[in-house]
Amino acid sequence: MMAAMRVAILAFCLSAVAVSAQTPKTFRARLSPVALDVAMQTTIGGSGAVTASLSGARLTISGTFDGLKSPATIAQIHKSPIAGVRGPVMADLTVSGGTTGTIGGTLTLTPQQSADLEKKRLYVQLHSEKAPDGNLWGWLMPAETKR
Repeated sequence: MMAAMRVAILAFCLSAVAVSAQTPKTFRARLSPVALDVAMQTTIGGSGAVTASLSGARLTISGTFDGLKSPATIAQIHKSPIAGVRGPVMADLTVSGGTTGTIGGTLTLTPQQSADLEKKRLYVQLHSEKAPDGNLWGWLMPAETKR
């Protein structure tokens, strides 16, 4: 009887761990103009928002933008050494063209990339025709959980 109870408790604990491991983590980014100077004010503008869901190693991103001063061209995820500092491209995302549109994509993260996400080192950057080096950007931050 005691052995059966131990097995039942162990099975319950393992199922609880499996369920919690499958719960996706949510991240959000507010897209705002990249750092700019006075000369860039005529070509850079707009805003947007992105939501990212991490389930295991799979990161799914979706978002919207509007108010660009020229049509969107590409969107990418970059890895930064720290939040607020530019870094190299990590992955391409899909983007609908136009001054208003959507951003999306799904990718599989390496363990290091997952750690970088948790450390707030990944950001989304949107480029446009008149701002080929970047128009909007936003760091992926853990979404606040409601309790």
